[in-house]
Amino acid sequence: MKVVIIGSGNTATVLGRKIKGSDHIILQVTGRNEATVHALAADLGCSANTNAAHIDRSADIYIVAIADKALPRLHQWLQLDKKMVVHTAAAVSKDVLRDLSRNYGVLYPLQTLRKEQQHIPEIPFLVDGNTADDLALVQDFARSLSDKVWVAGDQERLKMHVAAVFASNFTNHLYGLADGFCKQEDIDFLLLLPLIEETARRLQELSPQASQTGPAIRHDAETIQKHLQVLSHYPALKKVYEDLTESIQSK
Repeated sequence: MKVVIIGSGNTATVLGRKIKGSDHIILQVTGRNEATVHALAADLGCSANTNAAHIDRSADIYIVAIADKALPRLHQWLQLDKKMVVHTAAAVSKDVLRDLSRNYGVLYPLQTLRKEQQHIPEIPFLVDGNTADDLALVQDFARSLSDKVWVAGDQERLKMHVAAVFASNFTNHLYGLADGFCKQEDIDFLLLLPLIEETARRLQELSPQASQTGPAIRHDAETIQKHLQVLSHYPALKKVYEDLTESIQSK
C-alpha cells in the first residue's frame, strides 16, 4: 500500500521503519516540526512536507501518529475527504477523525516505542474502523505488519491501555527506583537484569498471580521488617514497599 505518515515522533519513526520493512511504499512524512520531519523522511527514503496544502493525496492510507491532545485540532488544518485515515492513540476515540475524512479508524501499536531503538520489537495491534469496509482495510494493513491483530472498540482499547500502564510504565518506574537505590547504596543494578528477564519470561508459562514470589506473598514478616529497616532512610521508597506489600497480601 502507498502510505503517508503524519507525525515524526517515536511512534511515527518506529512504525515507519516497520512499514517500510514490510514492503509498503511510504510516499511522504508530513508534520509541523521541520527538523524532525526531514530527519524521518531521510531515514525512510521518502519526501518531507511541513505544509498541509502540499500533502501527497495519492496514498491508500494516512497514519496519524501525533500527540493525543493534538488530534481534536487536526481537522482545522487538514482535510482528506474520502481517504482512509487512522490514528495510533489508545485513549482517544476513533471518531476524533470524523471531521477529517469519511473513512477512518485506529491502528494502535500495543508496544513501548522509542525512535532510538535499532531493534524493532514484536508489535501487537488493536484496530478499529468507522465502517465494515474501513475495518477490513485496517485489519489487512495491520496483518501485513504483525501476526497479532485484534479488533478493539474505543472502551476496550482504553482499558487495555490502562493495563499496559501497569505492566510497562509503572514496572519501569519501579526499575528506576531500584536503580536509584542501588546507586545510593553503591551496589550494581545490572546484577538484577537476569532476575528481571526471568520474571518476564515466566509469564509465558504462568499467570502473574501463580508466578508471584517474595516475602510479601509468603507473609514473611521477619524479612519484611528487615527490609523496612534498610529503607528507613528512604521514606518515599519505604512507602512504596509498604503499599505494594499490602497489595500483594490482600490478594
